[in-house]
Amino acid sequence: MSIRLLSDQLASQIAAGEVVERPFSVVKELLENALDAGAHKINVDIRDGGRRMIQAADDGHGIPAGEIETAFLRHATSKLQDADGLSNIHTLGFRGEALAAIASVSKLTIISRTEAQRSGVRLQMDGGKKTARDTVGAPIGTIISVENLFYNMPARLKFLKSTRTEKRLIDEFVTRYALAYPDVRFRLTHNGRVTFQTSGSGIEETLIAVYGAETARDLLPLTKEEGDERPIKVTGYSGQPSRHWSNRSRMTLFVNGRWVRDSNLTYAVTQAYHTLLPVGRFPIALIFIEMPTDTVDVNVHPAKTEVRFREPNAVFGAVQKTVRRTLIADSPIRDSGGWTVGANINVGARSDNPIGWAGRMEPQTGQSNLHLEWQRQDDALPTPDYSPAPAQPPIPALGGQKLPIMRVVGQIGAAYIITEGPDGMYLLDQHAAHERILYEKFMAERDRDGIASQRLMAGTAVTLSPPHATLLNENLDILNKIGFVVEPFGPNSFMVRAVPAIISKLDPTRGVTAVIEDLEQGDAPLQGKIEDKIILRVCKSAAVKAGQTLSHQEMEAMVQQLEACRSPHTCPHGRPTLIHLSVAQLAKQFGRI
Repeated sequence: MSIRLLSDQLASQIAAGEVVERPFSVVKELLENALDAGAHKINVDIRDGGRRMIQAADDGHGIPAGEIETAFLRHATSKLQDADGLSNIHTLGFRGEALAAIASVSKLTIISRTEAQRSGVRLQMDGGKKTARDTVGAPIGTIISVENLFYNMPARLKFLKSTRTEKRLIDEFVTRYALAYPDVRFRLTHNGRVTFQTSGSGIEETLIAVYGAETARDLLPLTKEEGDERPIKVTGYSGQPSRHWSNRSRMTLFVNGRWVRDSNLTYAVTQAYHTLLPVGRFPIALIFIEMPTDTVDVNVHPAKTEVRFREPNAVFGAVQKTVRRTLIADSPIRDSGGWTVGANINVGARSDNPIGWAGRMEPQTGQSNLHLEWQRQDDALPTPDYSPAPAQPPIPALGGQKLPIMRVVGQIGAAYIITEGPDGMYLLDQHAAHERILYEKFMAERDRDGIASQRLMAGTAVTLSPPHATLLNENLDILNKIGFVVEPFGPNSFMVRAVPAIISKLDPTRGVTAVIEDLEQGDAPLQGKIEDKIILRVCKSAAVKAGQTLSHQEMEAMVQQLEACRSPHTCPHGRPTLIHLSVAQLAKQFGRI
């Protein structure tokens, strides 16, 4: 077969595969062009997740009438003049590929007018070819309508995700840039309904519009170290450690006003929270990095979401140190109470001479060995008794379904319940144990008569970000099946009228947030599986936490309910609820054997 030169139209369609991957990509390119044009108001209208139509209207400086056709030629741009400009890019766009790529895979209409023109120009294109041009009345700025995206590329159209997923991706992108440009008014409409808008009056109001008032209150402004004159400037917000999530999606990064994906910088933020978050949980953070343009290369990927730094370690360190310094400055110094080791044991009554202790587990042939270290506040230490220990009964196996009868002794570290059983001591993880109890109650009610609801005296309003509001709105029927009663209550807001009676003490906002965490993990699986997954998450959120002090009666009630469970030895996620320390093990540790 002879070598031939591809036609311009086919070359544009091939290039579109790199620049325009899905409807979200079109919104990204149009939005960035509007910001580069100096827009103060940007309206984005979406139909059917972007398949049927995407329209972006802005009040920027517009395109001159004599250049409007040129704007849709490949590699035509006003933002880059020569090769030297690649090392000093100040705009979001610069390649000159986006408009040509979008026009080649859609039916496109553009109306634009500059301040110097008395009327605007309307240009219509079909698959990259001009079909009409005329003069129309129009405000200053640009309106671009993209219809029937990928109509001439059925293979690409077939591989698009569901309308809900495409809509969520668009929501996430528009809200990101609203945060980066808080002085610009954004409005996003889906199928004629406004789902997100900002007033352009500053970052505080934008944070509330994106995250909701409750989450916005927990965001800490990043502080700059006095005397720091480094060219890398890190600003933004980081969430308090009490706000954590199951994935990294709440960490948003901007470099010189450009949203980027960078796993190293995401790791830098995560490292700043080291020891402050539970294992497997991630923070919320909004990071803006400003640096000289000649120290960052944005010409890495056609989508312009990846960048390279001249000194990546310096950027990593600047982000990590800034976030860590903010978190440490916000954290109060806790009084250790004069104890040098471990935490005090809570046995329901105050002791005049409490004992602190710390332990660590070591595997020994299927058993667990606890090394104890203890220290009294006074200097007089008791002399240990090394008399021979009595013969020990056989260690009971924990492989069965039932637990032995246990007597509550106390609580240690506000996290573990100490009990005495037939042969030694049992330590119960109060959070894991309560998770198991709640989960079995949930499943028993669901299998019997359905999960009972507890009406709230006054409904609780919950405001979510646009992507999360979309997820919740489309899954309200699942929440109703597990005992929640949630109703739409304005744009991106919901009113919680009832919660499952089993967890009636749970903060409704926490319950809804827990549900959202599971719903956002991609497209929903089978109905029954997503219900089970949500029940697991709700139980985890409602269970008592480590650090929560329990009364003696509460500990006894928890132990009794755990004893009644069908699978008491693990939480629903598979973690152990208790460990056993036999009398023989204790005697060995104290040198009695």
